[in-house]
Amino acid sequence: MLRRVLTKAAWAMSLVAAVWGLVACGQDKPAFRGVDITGADYAQGFELSDQNGQVRTLKDFAGKAVVVFFGFTQCPDVCPTALQEMAQAKALLGADGAKLQGIFVTVDPERDTPELLKAYVANFGPDFVALRPTAEQLPKVTKDFKIYYKKVEGKTPTSYTMDHSAGSFMFDPQGRIRLYNRHASGAESLAADAKILLNGK
Repeated sequence: MLRRVLTKAAWAMSLVAAVWGLVACGQDKPAFRGVDITGADYAQGFELSDQNGQVRTLKDFAGKAVVVFFGFTQCPDVCPTALQEMAQAKALLGADGAKLQGIFVTVDPERDTPELLKAYVANFGPDFVALRPTAEQLPKVTKDFKIYYKKVEGKTPTSYTMDHSAGSFMFDPQGRIRLYNRHASGAESLAADAKILLNGK
């Protein structure tokens, strides 16, 4: 009888320890403000030409937290808001701001020439990078990142606009996808999440 009681007590203690272990693990999980997509099987990277004609991949930005946003230069509000938030987040990080890399991927390579992209991203900071997929690369890279985009015809052949997904993706300094940031989450949220990643979480 005593042995049975001791066995039940031991089992109960083991259960408590296991539960406590789970709680403790949960406490160690980073308190991200963006949506944690660590381990996702999409948004794994890119191999695209930048505004200077140089082919870039995530490996070029090793050691930095990288934020990738898809848009187009003639976007009236969503795109400039997203890039401005990145610029503000860099400022909020102070000395670590240089370790936050903003990347803009155009979904409108037809109009967004390298020269136009260079001038556009320069408005947000000298180290911002613009990537220009070819017409053949665009469907693949947007599918890889699960980005929606659609050309909406205008009154003239060149006055069309582009519907597109408005969130951004954040990679850690090792080049692993970690977060999805909803549009207009704010510079403070971007900076807070980047700080966590830069600290090795």
